[in-house]
Amino acid sequence: MSNQANQSNQSNTSNRGFASMDEDKQREIASQGGKASHEKGTGHEFSSEEAREAGRKGGQNSHGGQQK
Repeated sequence: MSNQANQSNQSNTSNRGFASMDEDKQREIASQGGKASHEKGTGHEFSSEEAREAGRKGGQNSHGGQQK
């Protein structure tokens, strides 16, 4: 395959799939999935304790686990 044809092939693959979509379009599609799962009864809702734990873990990870 020539170099030019190879470059053309590579640029086509970057325009496919969910990750290459506009961010607003991704958000819209993800929102529809979340709404559908809650309507079906399989969506997860965090309790205040779960949310607190997730926030604590996120803070530790973003600061390298360092405590002041």
